[in-house]
Amino acid sequence: MSKQQAVIGLINPKSPTNVGGVLRAAGCYDAKQVFFTGNRYLNAKKFHTDTKNVVERIPLTETDNLEAIKPQGATVVVIELIEGATPLPEFKHPENAFYVFGPEDGSVSKDVLKWCDEVVYIPTIGCMNLAATCNVVLYDRLAKLGGVESSDDTIISSRDTNNKMRWQKS
Repeated sequence: MSKQQAVIGLINPKSPTNVGGVLRAAGCYDAKQVFFTGNRYLNAKKFHTDTKNVVERIPLTETDNLEAIKPQGATVVVIELIEGATPLPEFKHPENAFYVFGPEDGSVSKDVLKWCDEVVYIPTIGCMNLAATCNVVLYDRLAKLGGVESSDDTIISSRDTNNKMRWQKS
């Protein structure tokens, strides 16, 4: 396993749009793999929402049991609005993390909480959707652990092909 690794586990996601958004986040923030449980996504995946075809680089794998596929040596971090959870701004991300996200219309079960190492929440006014939550957590991880150079080269390699803008302050 590489020194820094983020793997994502989704519990029975229902929205293909959110799974597509999670895949895009995985591509933007260097996650290595996305696992999902349940059949709701499979029933809706015909609505191709992975607009950058990240699934060609990062595997999206169905599983019956996230605990069984937890990467070796990874710290399991459940992201959920649970009383007593650590607020994301105070959280120190482990180098090897398995981030588990609950369903859009429910909570992570007590059975999952039994095998997790940490529970983290994002302080907001209200709750965010799955894709937005995943983006914020993975961005926070990258910002705190490093891994992407802040430079014009990063901008050039990351931006859309239709964007060639350059800004110079007068």
